[in-house]
Amino acid sequence: MQNTLLSMETVLLWFLARKHFYYEGTPLHLDQFIKPYVELEPAFVLRSPLKGPNVTVADVISAVDYVVPSIEIIDSRVKNWAIDLPDTLADNGSNGGIILGGTPKKIFDLNLSNIRGVLRFNGVEVMSENTQNVLGNPLAGVAWLVNRLAAYDIQFEAGQVILPGSCLEAVPMDKPGHWSCEFEGWGTIEFDIV
Repeated sequence: MQNTLLSMETVLLWFLARKHFYYEGTPLHLDQFIKPYVELEPAFVLRSPLKGPNVTVADVISAVDYVVPSIEIIDSRVKNWAIDLPDTLADNGSNGGIILGGTPKKIFDLNLSNIRGVLRFNGVEVMSENTQNVLGNPLAGVAWLVNRLAAYDIQFEAGQVILPGSCLEAVPMDKPGHWSCEFEGWGTIEFDIV
């Protein structure tokens, strides 16, 4: 999540069960959420384990198998998003779901520190920003997370998905329609809210 809700100094780790993943193109029902928001972020799939402390961006590059565009739907079960850290932890990190895109790339094929991300709703651009907003480079966001979680003896395993944070502000998902979420030059994720 971007600075909208919590600062980077607040570590959030939630475990994404299969029920949290939705297939791209599958309609999502608005009534299954409470007050959802849409975020666009790269999702890193690991080839090998990662555990801090002292993990560098080079270590992250060595451990990543591929990266895909993803949508995180954040949703709070706390009224009016009047949320603090204990509420967020109890609410499983305010995670409503993840949609992984279908355009996997090796990280060597992308300039992850400079990709424009765009959210469109019913064909109208509602938000755009750059991946450099994730600690200068999303790879640094992954390293930061891995190192921060080392204090809790948490290790990421091969095959796990890491979302390092959104490059743009969360946008309300409050009415039916069509979402198109794009990392320019990389891939687009589309889904409908009914």
